[in-house]
Amino acid sequence: MKKMMKRTAAVTLAGIMSVGLLTGCGSKTIDGTKTVATVDGTEIPLGVVSLYARQQQEQTTAMYMSYMGSANNIWDQTADEDSGKTYGDQAVESSLKSVETMYILKEKAADYKVEVTEDEEKAIADAASQFMASNGEDTIKELGVTEDQVKTLLELLTIQKKIYNPIVAEGNITVSDDEANQSSFTYVSISTSGDDVTDEQKEEKKKQAQEILDKMKEDPTADMSEIAKSVDDSYSAVEGNFTTKESDEDSEDEDYSSTAYPDEVLKVLRGLKDGEVASDIIETDTGYYVVRLDKVHDDDATASKRESLKNSKESTYYSDTTSDWLDSAKTDVNKKVLKTLKITDKHTFTAPTPTPTPEVTEEATTTPEAEEEATETPAAEEEATETPAAEEEVTETPAATEAAE
Repeated sequence: MKKMMKRTAAVTLAGIMSVGLLTGCGSKTIDGTKTVATVDGTEIPLGVVSLYARQQQEQTTAMYMSYMGSANNIWDQTADEDSGKTYGDQAVESSLKSVETMYILKEKAADYKVEVTEDEEKAIADAASQFMASNGEDTIKELGVTEDQVKTLLELLTIQKKIYNPIVAEGNITVSDDEANQSSFTYVSISTSGDDVTDEQKEEKKKQAQEILDKMKEDPTADMSEIAKSVDDSYSAVEGNFTTKESDEDSEDEDYSSTAYPDEVLKVLRGLKDGEVASDIIETDTGYYVVRLDKVHDDDATASKRESLKNSKESTYYSDTTSDWLDSAKTDVNKKVLKTLKITDKHTFTAPTPTPTPEVTEEATTTPEAEEEATETPAAEEEATETPAAEEEVTETPAATEAAE
């Protein structure tokens, strides 16, 4: 067998081990020993769900801080007017659903010849022990988690990672040439959108577009960005790509690389040859375009598209398959226990600066995609909160910090 890169045995849990507690006002301890749900007769303790939910909370909060500079008022907003549920409530329910799915995956692991190795068991035990030792008593009470429950979650996440590829392999996922083939082009777009743009300004912009086009016709190989800047220093050229074959109108698969550009532009591009500049300005509702088709078939863009499509199809197949398994399973949720787990803006978790743990490696046979969890939060409802993904050679574990808000 061809050797793959070695990774840490418990590497799937790098994310969960980075959760430290920063207590806020009104926080309460929970009883993590209580059964929050059963799946096909197997009891799920609240502590396992709590630890997973807090990790998801920390990741989402960190994402908001990174992209928006603030993480205020995320979880307390009402997400569903009819039920009155907040985004925090939805996050708790979504976390439970993910943990339920992981318990089902554990049940099916043997069917896919997936097991937790001795090295992984040792790494999991060491990581759980270090987590408990690194976090204070108050933190552990807030999480409502025991060392055995930490080990349980680490085992579940390890199985989830290892079972991904065997599951998607059953789908025989393929990507056709028509789906993957990409054409590349260079273009200048001059916007005419906006209520404050006058007819005279639009006419001036059209003249500028024509000037760019005329210069490109003189030398189709010229640097279009330099040409654009010579007309107006604020203009520049952009490179793009689109699916070579036009999709059928009845197709359910929407190709973003093509829908990102106006139909008028794509129609012209699909009629050009390599290196050919469109003979006329392309006028749309939002602006003027000058375009040059660089390659009818771009090998690099096609390879990238094929890989992204395959990954997307595999992820969809995996999600559909595991969702069907969960729907078919006999589940029972103790709503009274679940309600004791709250995700709010006043009670937050954060990850302090990590320190490396001793390395335990094993030879990895697969590198699956991380499962995506559809935890919706305000202003980011289209983004999915991911489960811990495999990282590089070192599992990181911080000491948690406690502070009053």
